[in-house]
Amino acid sequence: MQGLHLTADLHGCRCAPAWLLDAAALGRACKDAVVQAGLQAVGELVHGFPPSAHGPGGVTAAVLLAESHLCVHTWPEQRAVTLDVYVCNFGADHSDKAHMLMDALLALFEPTTVERHALQRGEVKAVAA
Repeated sequence: MQGLHLTADLHGCRCAPAWLLDAAALGRACKDAVVQAGLQAVGELVHGFPPSAHGPGGVTAAVLLAESHLCVHTWPEQRAVTLDVYVCNFGADHSDKAHMLMDALLALFEPTTVERHALQRGEVKAVAA
């Protein structure tokens, strides 16, 4: 279960509105970023929300990875996004790939402000002989 969990809260996103509103386009962009980072998608779910009194509806996108997951939530009325990337490091260290995936999504949304966090999960235990 040892792995790396990255999160980012993006504010003031200057990207094209479609990245915050279009579920199909965001889903494709997420899958493309996963592949380019060298990770393996094994499933996905993308959901667009209807407009509300607060403004246009956002999108939730989740890509299940062989290594764990990517989740994206958009708030177009606030020009904000939350990102969540977790990779387990069973069999290999995927930390660099997790950072590549996060960086690709940060570039997509073009935020003016980013709050990033990284959490090392679990611990590596020596295998008994």
